[in-house]
Amino acid sequence: MKVITLNDEVAIGQAIGDRFCTLVQENPAAVLGLATGASPLPTYCRMIARFHAGEVSFAKVHTFNLDEYCDLPATHPQSYRSFMQAQLFSQLNIDLQNTHFLDGNAADEVAECLRFDALIEQLGGVDLQLLGIGRNGHIGFNEPADAFTLGSFKVQLAPSTLEANSMYFVDERMPTHAMTMGVGAILRAKEIVLVATGAAKAEAVKAMIQGKITPQLPASALQNHPNVTVYLDPAAASLLQ
Repeated sequence: MKVITLNDEVAIGQAIGDRFCTLVQENPAAVLGLATGASPLPTYCRMIARFHAGEVSFAKVHTFNLDEYCDLPATHPQSYRSFMQAQLFSQLNIDLQNTHFLDGNAADEVAECLRFDALIEQLGGVDLQLLGIGRNGHIGFNEPADAFTLGSFKVQLAPSTLEANSMYFVDERMPTHAMTMGVGAILRAKEIVLVATGAAKAEAVKAMIQGKITPQLPASALQNHPNVTVYLDPAAASLLQ
């Protein structure tokens, strides 16, 4: 696991955005694993800027998002499909038919997860996966558990996750369940980049990098991956020895 500390989230976003753009320049049909939330936004800004500068085209890429809420329409402003459309897809030349999400409203959740995982494999696997990390060490919506998850699945969100994300659901109750790639599915990506900023992430970052590998801290499984780069700001890196 390679750890890089940069001055702030803008510098981190530029570094990760450049990595995505370089990959797509080298492989125009690359398969990108994407994430939502505040952490990826500087990365997406960099990708958008380089696209508008004429440096890279996303016309042939496929994307897979880590997770999606259950019992929330895809058109809802807080759905992750809506987030990605607003923050990234609408500002690139990406083919929306090539942007893939788990369907949190699927009648058969098991079949939906199998469909999603099979499509990733059909396209040759994720070339580069972007991750954030929750304060409880979750990646995607893989919450602390007694065993590491494998393929995609439906999960009940932990209280700490509900508390952290409820700020986006001001006038309504946020969903209590989500569909997510499992830890095993995430680890099948050929390359992984993870971003963490702010002092609130410092404990989870330390445990992920220097603690034992345990499903009680799902991100610790990244220690087993051969090609992971963790990008931190000084606050998130403050507890590392």
